[in-house]
Amino acid sequence: MAILLVRLIRPWLLMSISAWYFFTTSLGLLASGDFRTLTSWPAFHETWFARFWSHIAPGVKANAEQKVLALLEGRVRDGRIYESVVGQPVDGIVLEIGAGSGMWADAFATVAERAKSSTSSGPSLRKIYGVEPNAQSAAALRQRVKEVGLEGTYEVVPVGIEHLNDPTAWGAVIQPGTVDCIVTVQCLCSIPEPEKNIRLLHSYLKKGGRWYVYEHVRAEHGIAVPSYQGEQQQPRLEPGEQLF
Repeated sequence: MAILLVRLIRPWLLMSISAWYFFTTSLGLLASGDFRTLTSWPAFHETWFARFWSHIAPGVKANAEQKVLALLEGRVRDGRIYESVVGQPVDGIVLEIGAGSGMWADAFATVAERAKSSTSSGPSLRKIYGVEPNAQSAAALRQRVKEVGLEGTYEVVPVGIEHLNDPTAWGAVIQPGTVDCIVTVQCLCSIPEPEKNIRLLHSYLKKGGRWYVYEHVRAEHGIAVPSYQGEQQQPRLEPGEQLF
């Protein structure tokens, strides 16, 4: 009974926290005289979300860290975590989508460090592109990259995925078919036009490239949420992609 109550209350709790940060963000912008941000919905939304996410991100990471690190290290197969490597760790050129303020930067640093210390001469992380269009989150991401020692390897891409191969948007370009791995951690559930954008992202993978997914999945308990999810089209993974 207690578990059921927690599951019922949790979504309302998150919405309450979000509403609280809407209120405090508005007051903060008023107090600082930043009426330009306050009167622009896109700018206000970015600021509001960045502050809200900075509050809940530590808890989200604590719940997922063990699984996400295992996934990136290649220690996951068929949804199970293993002590040793049973698959391929992320390597080569990597796209991290929805990188936020750098929640998983330390996980990439761990993977990179272990690859360097390995006695084998196998693949290593050559380049990580962290895609984060929110300006405030992108600024925090740059700082986080410095803190974990990934400067020179991790590059922040401060635009949406629709501009990855547009050099006028961010001063560089990523060509379709050139990426070894894509990493998406709990972000596909909130992107606009998911089917269209997932197909767009997939076009950036090399032939035989790998997609590492850690995502909200079909609910196994209750009635309302499983029924709602049953009406939605479920995403399909191409051969070679990995889902945890």
